[in-house]
Amino acid sequence: MTQKVPPGLQKALDSHPCYNEKAHNEFARMHLPVAPRCNIQCNYCNRKYDCSNESRPGVTSDVLSPMEALEKVRMVKERIPELSVVAIAGPGDPLANEESFETMSLVKEEFPDLTLCLSTNGLMLPQNLDRIKELGIGFVTVTINAVDTDVGKNIYEFVRFEGKRYEGKEAAEVLLRQQLEGIKGAVERDILVKANMVLIPDINGDHIPEAVEVLKGLGVYIINILPLIPVEGTAFADQRAPTAKERKDLQDKCSGGVKMMRHCKQCRADAIGLLGKDRSQEFSKAACGSSCGPGEAMQISGPKLSDTIAVSSSDGINVDGGLGNTSTFIIYSLKNGGYYEVGRTEINQDMDSPLVGEEHRRRLQMVADQLSEHKAVLVTGAGDLARKLMDSKGVATVIHRGKVDDGITKTMKQLGQYE
Repeated sequence: MTQKVPPGLQKALDSHPCYNEKAHNEFARMHLPVAPRCNIQCNYCNRKYDCSNESRPGVTSDVLSPMEALEKVRMVKERIPELSVVAIAGPGDPLANEESFETMSLVKEEFPDLTLCLSTNGLMLPQNLDRIKELGIGFVTVTINAVDTDVGKNIYEFVRFEGKRYEGKEAAEVLLRQQLEGIKGAVERDILVKANMVLIPDINGDHIPEAVEVLKGLGVYIINILPLIPVEGTAFADQRAPTAKERKDLQDKCSGGVKMMRHCKQCRADAIGLLGKDRSQEFSKAACGSSCGPGEAMQISGPKLSDTIAVSSSDGINVDGGLGNTSTFIIYSLKNGGYYEVGRTEINQDMDSPLVGEEHRRRLQMVADQLSEHKAVLVTGAGDLARKLMDSKGVATVIHRGKVDDGITKTMKQLGQYE
């Protein structure tokens, strides 16, 4: 059964972009990278590599002190008025770093109107639940990838707990015990819980439905099935990423009786702004240089002179597809404050291709190339990479869920063609 929303958290939930899909296009969040130390080693995690073009957990350009983090909140709040949530999500585990609690205390004192949130592997959650509650942190995300230790032993290299290092199945047992106890205790304390589950097709793909049932029984509020990002320098560097179809099929299969998060962007530990529109590099200590990662810098084109926009809609009534999973775009011409349909563009979207990696980038590049002649695209969602590729073509990306007519009006206003 889905966790009930405590009366005192409903207002915060209405403006929380991660826990509430309706809020993610209107409200911004920022992650404060004050927690560099971690007490477990996941086989998919490498926190040493940073690039401004890379969006994944564990990545940050800077590690901040609590006072530096507070100053950054001041700066961001002034420049991004829609900021509603301040969270700590790494680059290590927040509960393995005392700086996390000091930072949250400082933010709460100066900005009591902001919602506080943290993400954890759950190892130290039971011991810290009372501190979390006292600080007014009402939202906690726990990454729990298995509820069977025979599966979990293949996901974690080691766990450090109470001065001892555990490996193999023993490590999975210690971690799982703490995670389940922590989630149960958080729910009992009226803290809303989101469970993150990394989908590693050949490791836990068949196990995830069983894990979801356990999490439902514990009363978590929302579940987020994330695609594995194979990262160089990790034990899972050669593991395959799931396809969009594999992930969607699992989400659909597991969605009964619990909310399923479908708009996650797998944010950096220093993410700032709206989901899918990261602005962290605007606020970093130093800009990312040429050595930040593979690939050439994108060349940005100027604004398009065309008067057409491409709308993701299967029925011509609702905007109903994301930039990376739409096969039919309806083309509209904008004229003198009005608009009319002029044709359709079919795109061969391969839903069986990986969700990350070079093949994923090539697919999005193909989409950007095919839509490059238009002034804007109107879609229900787009990740950082997809947006950057459209930007490089001089095409604006407009996010909207609802009627096509309302979305086109929104697009025209954004383009400055309609007042």
